[in-house]
Amino acid sequence: MIYLDNNATTRVAPEVFEAMIPFLQDSFGNPSAAYSFGQISSKAIESARESVAKMIGAEFTDEIVFTSGGTESDNWAILGALETAPKQKHIVTTTVEHEAVRKLCDKLELGGTSVTRIEVDENGSLDLDHLRTSLNEETAVVSVMMANNETGILFPVDQIAEIVKENSNALFHVDGVNAAGKIPIDLKNSAIDLFSISGHKFHAPKGIGALYIRRGVDIPSIAVGGGQENGRRAGTEAVHQIAAIGAAADLVSDLSKMNGVAALRDRLENEILTRFPESKINGTGDRKMRLPNTLSISFENINGETILAKLDNAGICVSTGSACNSADHRASPVLQAMNIPYQSAMGAIRFSLGRYNTKEDIDITIENLEEIINSLRSLSLG
Repeated sequence: MIYLDNNATTRVAPEVFEAMIPFLQDSFGNPSAAYSFGQISSKAIESARESVAKMIGAEFTDEIVFTSGGTESDNWAILGALETAPKQKHIVTTTVEHEAVRKLCDKLELGGTSVTRIEVDENGSLDLDHLRTSLNEETAVVSVMMANNETGILFPVDQIAEIVKENSNALFHVDGVNAAGKIPIDLKNSAIDLFSISGHKFHAPKGIGALYIRRGVDIPSIAVGGGQENGRRAGTEAVHQIAAIGAAADLVSDLSKMNGVAALRDRLENEILTRFPESKINGTGDRKMRLPNTLSISFENINGETILAKLDNAGICVSTGSACNSADHRASPVLQAMNIPYQSAMGAIRFSLGRYNTKEDIDITIENLEEIINSLRSLSLG
C-alpha cells in the first residue's frame, strides 16, 4: 500500500507506540492518586505537556490542556469564548474552515449568534480588509485555520492576530490541526489566544489532542466533574494517549524531515502538471504559501471519485478532499468557496504526503495515475 492521505490521518510512529505500552500494562495507576504508583502516570502527563508546548512554541507548559482531539478543541475554544463574553454575540470565521468550526458556527447562527464569514479568492487567500471591517465591540471570538486541510493553503495567522487585537476585544482562536508537525509554530511570540491540535495528524493515535490556552485567557470548561487538567477539563486522563502525543510531538519537532517531504510533493506536482496540461492546482501555485506536504489538483471533466477508486484498486490511498466530508459525494465546500468551476471541483484529488513516503511511492503513483487518466480521457472522447 502507498499511503498519500496524511492530512486525513497518519500512521502511529513506532516510537510513539512504544511510549504507550507501559501505561496499557504495568503502569496503569490513576494520575490523580496520591501514592507513588499513580504519580508515575502523573509525571508522564507532565512530560508530554512539556513536549507539546515545545512543538507549538508555547511559553508555559500550563497553557496546554489535553483533549480528545481537534473537534473538541475547536468546539471548546469557540463555545468557551462565547461563554466568557455573554453580551458579545458575534463570531468572525472564514468560508473554508473545517467542519468542526464551520458546522458549529452554522448551529450557533441558528440560535441567534451573528456570524461573519470572511471569503477567499480563487487562490485561497483571505480578504483581510473584510476581516478588519467585520470586527466590532460585539465580536467575542475570531476563528481561523492556520493551514487548510484540503488545499494546504497557509493563512497569515500572526498578522490576523494583530488585526484582531487592534480592532476588537475578541479572543483569537486558530485551528492548527493540519499545521502542527509540518511547519514552524511559535505561539509565545504571537497574539494568538487559543490553538487547537490533534495527535493523529502527526503520528499519534486517534482520540488525543490539545487546546493551547494562553496564560491570562480564562475560558470555562465544557466538561464538569473532577479537577483534572488543573480544573479545566474533567475526566480521568487517558495516560497512554497523552504519552503518545508527547512522543509524537518530540518526533515532529524536528522539521528537517519535511524538506524531503516537500521535495517529493514537488516532484509529484511537476510530473502531473507536465503530463496532464489540463490539470490545475487548486489554490496558489506559490509552494511557500502551502503546506510542504499537500497538493490539491483537479483533472477537468474527470470524476475525482472515479480516479480515487482506480488508485485504490492499485493500492494507492488518496482523497478527493476532507475525510470528514467524503461521504457527501458533492463538490467540496472549500473548493466552492474558492469559486473553482464545478467540472474542475468534481475532478479534484488531494495528495497529502508524510514522513514515511519514498521516491518509489511517488514514481509508482505517477505511473498509475497516467494510465488511469489516459484511460478515462479515452473513454470520455470515445
